[in-house]
Formats: sequence, C-alpha cells, structure tokens
Amino acid sequence: MALFPIVIVLVLAAMWWMRRHSTLTRQCRWRAERTHPAPPGQAHFRCAACGAETDCPNGKTPNQCLRP
Repeated sequence: MALFPIVIVLVLAAMWWMRRHSTLTRQCRWRAERTHPAPPGQAHFRCAACGAETDCPNGKTPNQCLRP
C-alpha cells in the first residue's frame, strides 16, 4: 500500500516527460527527403500529411506542427 503513491507519482512524471518532448499533432508525419538539398549538417524534412517543409540538424526530427 505504501508503494501506491510512489507509482502514481512515477506515472504522472513519465506522462509529463513524454508530453514535454513532443508537440506533434496526430496528423503530422515527418519524412526525411534525401533527394532535396539541405544546408551542410542539416537534413530536409517534409510532412506527408500537410506538406510543411523544414530543415533540422542531423540526428533530430521536427517535433512541432508547421501547418500554414
């Protein structure tokens, strides 16, 4: 019974952490476009759902909806 409050706090902390690192909407699906030229050290991404485009540093993906 003493573990119950600890488990609740851990679950809430995990939910907060996951929400903090992603602000994507369900419709956004970012795809790396390897054929599109991007600045050195960056990758070009295009959303398959809405068509938004952006460049991000290598190893990172967009985490926000950029719908016009």
